[in-house]
Amino acid sequence: MSPQYTVHATPEARDAGAVDLAVASLPASFGPAEAGSAADVAVLPGQPGWTAEAARAIDGGARGIVVVNPAPESVSDLLEAAETNGSAVVLDQRWASNPAVPGAEDAVRAMAGRAAVLDSVATAPAGTGSGELLADHLAAVVRLTGHLENLRVVASGAHGYTVSGRLANGAPAALQGVLSSARPAGVSISMLTDDGGVNVTLPDPLAAWPATVKATGPQGELLLPTLYESAHRATWRRLKEHLDAGTSPSDLHRFAALTASLSALS
Repeated sequence: MSPQYTVHATPEARDAGAVDLAVASLPASFGPAEAGSAADVAVLPGQPGWTAEAARAIDGGARGIVVVNPAPESVSDLLEAAETNGSAVVLDQRWASNPAVPGAEDAVRAMAGRAAVLDSVATAPAGTGSGELLADHLAAVVRLTGHLENLRVVASGAHGYTVSGRLANGAPAALQGVLSSARPAGVSISMLTDDGGVNVTLPDPLAAWPATVKATGPQGELLLPTLYESAHRATWRRLKEHLDAGTSPSDLHRFAALTASLSALS
C-alpha cells in the first residue's frame, strides 16, 4: 500500500486551490498534518515571492510543493533547491493543469505541422488583472502548441487584450482576453488545418462541467474521452505519482519558458 502524505496549506492557498476538497477526495493519499508538526507537502499561493517561499519550505524538509496560480517570476533558484533536495514541485495552474490537457496536446501537435491558424479566447471575471489572465491564458496555449514565435501585444485595456504570434510552422496565432462577468470564465483554443483541426474548451477548475477536446479530419469529428475531474484534483494526483516514484515533474522547466515568453511581451 502506498504511503499517505501529510499536508499543510496556507489560508490563501487553501481557498484558491480548493485544497480541502482535493485532499478529501484522495483520502488514501493525503491527509492534514498535525498541529506543530512538519508536513510532507506544503501548499502555497502563487503571489509574487512564491519561489523564495517554496525554496524555504524545501529547506524545511518538505518533500512536495504545490503552488496555486503562480505569478511569473524566475524559478532558477527554486529549481536548484528542488533538484538538490529531491523535492517535487507541481504548479496548480488555472487551465494548463486540466486533466484533459495531455490528450489535447497530443491532438494539437499531431496536426501542428499543417496548421493554418490558431485562435484562442480566454474569459475571466471583471476586475481580474489583464496580466494575470494573460499568464494563465498563454500557459494553456503553449502547453498545447509549444513555443510561440513573434509574440506581441496588439491591444490592451481595462476590458482585455489581443496578442498575436506564430506557430512553429509559421501559421498565425491570436490570443484574445476578455474581462467580463457576462460569460463563464474559461478558455477556448481552436487550431484549423487544411482539412480539419482541433477545438479545446477548458473551464475554470471549480466549474461543474468538464473540458472538451474535439479533433476533426477527413475521417470526421472525434470527441476525446470526457474526464470528470478538476484541474486541482489532477494536480494532486500528479504530485502523488512523483512522490511515490521519487521523480521530478517538468512543471518548473515549462514555467521558466512561459516566463521568458511573458517577459518578451513586456
